[in-house]
Amino acid sequence: MRLLVTRPREDAEVLAALLLERGVEAVMEPLISVKDVDGPGLDLAGVQALLITSANGIRAFSRRQGDRGIAVFTVGDASARAARGLGFENVTSAAGDVDALAASVEAALDPAAGALVHVAGTRVAGDLAGALEAVGFEVRREVLYEGSAARELSPQTREALAAGGLDGVVLFSPRTAAVLVSLMSDAGLSDAGRGLVAYCLSQAVADKLKGLHWRDMVIAPEPNQDALLETIPRKG
Repeated sequence: MRLLVTRPREDAEVLAALLLERGVEAVMEPLISVKDVDGPGLDLAGVQALLITSANGIRAFSRRQGDRGIAVFTVGDASARAARGLGFENVTSAAGDVDALAASVEAALDPAAGALVHVAGTRVAGDLAGALEAVGFEVRREVLYEGSAARELSPQTREALAAGGLDGVVLFSPRTAAVLVSLMSDAGLSDAGRGLVAYCLSQAVADKLKGLHWRDMVIAPEPNQDALLETIPRKG
């Protein structure tokens, strides 16, 4: 089985290794490229925890700041693993989506103990700050990275799609799904979707794929990487 992996480069490499363990070959086609936003160090005085909604966030924070002692609350297990790998020890994973992260923070922290910093990109999904502010927390959003969408598919991916050399595609975000549909259409490959299974992290991701026809569409039972991987058949 060969699957197209559309995540940003660092995330794609991690996912490709996990797929290989399942006997699945990954063809990497990062549709979003991530880069840090320049700026000074953050003032963390009075801040009790970081909120991380993407592994890109904790990576960007670690390049900007030397502090590894602050508490970190992540949206999922993949971003929690990334945080621990960077030296953060006090890490809590919500193992879900933004709503699960808000619930995790509300259950564990006291609004009177200090502000929360949401390390974010230039685009955010959901209203994490609104959910937490509604129960008394102060949330500061710090934009530390930005993601730029690819303008075209690579020649290798176009060739694989045209030749039917892929069995499916793995998609983690609504934005990436929308970019894929647009680039396949631009390349005259709209019909290639009929031969692919789209493995989607959530219904919101699947909704962005409705512009094309797919052989099948599979949605993870929970919006996290481990649950999505379990929907992909093992080979070998």
